[in-house]
Amino acid sequence: MTDSRQCHWDGVYETRAEDEVSWFEVTPGASLDLIRRTNVPLDAAIIDVGGGLSHLAGTLVANGYSDVTVLDISDVAIRQLAARHQAVKGLVADITDWTPKRRYQVWHDRAVLHFLTDEADRAAYRRALLAGLEPGGQAIIATFAPTGPDRCSGLPVRRYGREDLEAFLGDAFLMVESFEFDHVTPAGRVQRFHVGRLRRKK
Repeated sequence: MTDSRQCHWDGVYETRAEDEVSWFEVTPGASLDLIRRTNVPLDAAIIDVGGGLSHLAGTLVANGYSDVTVLDISDVAIRQLAARHQAVKGLVADITDWTPKRRYQVWHDRAVLHFLTDEADRAAYRRALLAGLEPGGQAIIATFAPTGPDRCSGLPVRRYGREDLEAFLGDAFLMVESFEFDHVTPAGRVQRFHVGRLRRKK
C-alpha cells in the first residue's frame, strides 16, 4: 500500500504546479494562528504531517520558529521543499508505517487524516500520533467537515466533525477548540473543513 500511495502523491507533485493543487494557500494564516495559540516557545519542536510544499513550514521559520519538520509520503515534494528551505527538516514516510524517532510539542495535520479511510490505517495514524506527540503537547488536525467533499485528488476521504475527531482520538486528548471554516481552492471551489486543536493529557 505504501508504494501505491507514494506513487500517487509523487505523480501529483510531478505533474501539477504548486498553485494548482486544491489545498494550496498563498498564506497559511489559519494554521499559523492556531500554532501561535498553543503558546509553545519559538524553539519548540513542530511537525507538519503531510505538509508537502505547503508554505506553512517556511512561514513558521520566517516567524522565528527554529525546529520545524515536514513529513510527507512524497519524496518529490520533500526534495523540492529541502531545496527551498534549508532550515526545515524533511522526512519521507507513510504515516501508517512510521515510527517517530523523537517527540514533538506541536503536531499539525491539514492533509493526511481525512485520506485514511481504512480502519487499520486510522489506528496506525493514532499510534504514530501518540508516539510522536509529547504528553502535554498539542495536535492541530484539520479534515474535511461533515458537509465537505467526499473525494479529493481522485481519492475517497473520511469526513470529521468535532465528535468524530474526539471519538477517534479517545480519552488521551482534550479538545481545546474546534470550528469549521471554508477553504477556497485555486479553481474557486469552496471546501468545508473542520479543525480541532487538542492537548494530549499528561
